Amino acid sequence: MLLSAPSVHATEPANPPSPPWREALLLALWLLLSTAWRPLLLPDEGRYASVAWEMLRGDGVVPTLDGLPFFHKPPLLYWLDGVALGLFGINEFAARCGPALLAWVLGMALHLHARRWHGVAVARAALAVLATSPFFFVGAQYVNHDIGVAACITAACFSIVRAVEDPQRTARRWLMAGWAFCALGVLAKGLIGIVLPAFIIGPWLLAQGRWRQTLSLLHPLGLLVFAALVLPWLLAMQQRFPGFFDYFIVEQHFRRFTGTTFNNRLPPWFYVAVLPLLMLPWSLWLAGLRPALLRAVVPQHSAPRIGLYLWWTLAVVGFFSLPASKLVGYVLPALAPVAALLALVLSARRTPWPRIAAGAALACLALVAVLAWKAPGSHRELARTLGAQLRPGDRVAFIDEYFYDLPFYARLATPVIVVSAWDAPDVALQDNWRKELFDATRFSADRGASVLWNWQRLAELPCHAGSVWIVAAAEHHERLAASIAGLRSVQTLRGVELLTLPGRACAARAPPAPSSPSSP
Repeated sequence: MLLSAPSVHATEPANPPSPPWREALLLALWLLLSTAWRPLLLPDEGRYASVAWEMLRGDGVVPTLDGLPFFHKPPLLYWLDGVALGLFGINEFAARCGPALLAWVLGMALHLHARRWHGVAVARAALAVLATSPFFFVGAQYVNHDIGVAACITAACFSIVRAVEDPQRTARRWLMAGWAFCALGVLAKGLIGIVLPAFIIGPWLLAQGRWRQTLSLLHPLGLLVFAALVLPWLLAMQQRFPGFFDYFIVEQHFRRFTGTTFNNRLPPWFYVAVLPLLMLPWSLWLAGLRPALLRAVVPQHSAPRIGLYLWWTLAVVGFFSLPASKLVGYVLPALAPVAALLALVLSARRTPWPRIAAGAALACLALVAVLAWKAPGSHRELARTLGAQLRPGDRVAFIDEYFYDLPFYARLATPVIVVSAWDAPDVALQDNWRKELFDATRFSADRGASVLWNWQRLAELPCHAGSVWIVAAAEHHERLAASIAGLRSVQTLRGVELLTLPGRACAARAPPAPSSPSSP
């Protein structure tokens, strides 16, 4: 009978289990197994891998895209990937080492927490559920900032929970660890790295009447740790680029959260539907999450533990359901509590989860294999053709599009010229690739003028000492041929064409600077 199932809540065994080095090693191998199988996906992976590549060649402090300051996101991912690119070369494996490392932190934070609260068996089940969920597995090898902030939020919450496990005192070292992970969360994706842990832990403690411990979380040493990790980069950027705080904090956080002009407008119930879908097959056991089952799994005095998982999930899903703009990866911080709940259900039901995990793992690998086969939108082969023929001093130009992965694969040493309608009145208002580049002109107008060319300057592209290489959608071929004599097509793949022509001497002309973007 279900209610007679043995309790799986946390106990202190007479002989403590061995350290979880085996789980740590297996998780690392699992996350790295298929990272090099597929090309970079667009736009995110191409964009962020290219920023990491540029930071590796630059000063390592200012994120840049096409040589222009890129402050949409903070630098933690770029720093990690930059180290990996320096160690392993410019390839997909290195570009995905940063997300894989942060996903490993997320997984081990869950496992170590579950061992302490629920025992080794439940901890292993929780790790299996997490590791073989398609949402986590693909997110762990997807070059963007979502898995990183999810890992930092998860580690911060579990560290703070450990700090307050004794209602009479707060363990200072674990509180400091929590504040450190909050700081890394801010460096991973912004203020959400501290807002969500506060939104999760604070109400959970207050619901138990533990207001003194809630106040104790604001320990001066914790605040000092947080400031010491976060402020140096923020202050350095503000000092070098006046207006950085307004752009990075006000526009990229508050305006994006409350605004309605950004892309990906989706209904409020989006995450309620997508989270179970992306955790198949494990989410099928969510139907067994009933009060009677929870009473069988956790004794009455430990009900706050289940409350933490439930509130944590609700807080994340609810928080990100409020804005009109939604992306799937935003809800990744809910994975750890959902995996913990599912592990408790599986253990209480005595479900043979290792067999399910084996099937789920094969499904995850098959999903990555399909992505590798389809390689949606990849310009890798075109970039390799360009990289093989490019010579020092050659000029590269993109026409009316920014091909995010091409600089990475072609290993371009200098920024490319991007020809488009930069003088259009709505260029700073549309949430697209043009806005990403055009926004940077408020921090570096001179650099913007050198790489962002209006259509009127198209005929100037051949005015160069070396060869000129042009990448454009095939639909632009006639317009290019009419404006530039001597173009030769080198390769066309997936509707994108690589063209070239020798440079020639032209009369000197001062380039006009793009207009500064207006404030939204």
